[in-house]
Amino acid sequence: MSQTEKLLFDVMCGFKDSNIYFADLRKLLEIYGFSCRIKGDHFIYTKDGITEIINIQPLGNKAKPYQVKQVRNLFIKYQLGGMKDV
Repeated sequence: MSQTEKLLFDVMCGFKDSNIYFADLRKLLEIYGFSCRIKGDHFIYTKDGITEIINIQPLGNKAKPYQVKQVRNLFIKYQLGGMKDV
């Protein structure tokens, strides 16, 4: 299992929301084609064909758990990352 697959699994499983590193969540969004714009400590991600905007901020070196959940729900809704059967 590659690092990207492991990271995707960790985000999608829902049991590790408070243990996802902020840099890893950013990396996952960028791998799946999201573009980033930074305003202060807000990292705002958009992607063509997706109406929602993802706005994430770090909590130390970790991602905020509710923002990991938002990313997970977005991946499920738009069937990103091979999550068609979820």
